[in-house]
Amino acid sequence: MDYIARTPKQIGEIIRRVRRGRDLSQGELGSKAGLRQETLSKIENGNPATRIESICDVLAGLGLELVVRERSKGDADDIEDIF
Repeated sequence: MDYIARTPKQIGEIIRRVRRGRDLSQGELGSKAGLRQETLSKIENGNPATRIESICDVLAGLGLELVVRERSKGDADDIEDIF
């Protein structure tokens, strides 16, 4: 499944949704990603100061990858309605 995210909050929500769908706790995913549970919580809550390296580690822990492409029509508020 493809997900669209344009803000840190949306990235965090996608990570949370996938993690829960795979029945993983924040601690379990944090261990897989080599991060503390507290860091994962900040990512899922959309902390804009999160390092891209940490996000990539979490995505790898979930077996996901980041794809960059041309932006589709619409704005971040339209995407927010999906969640």
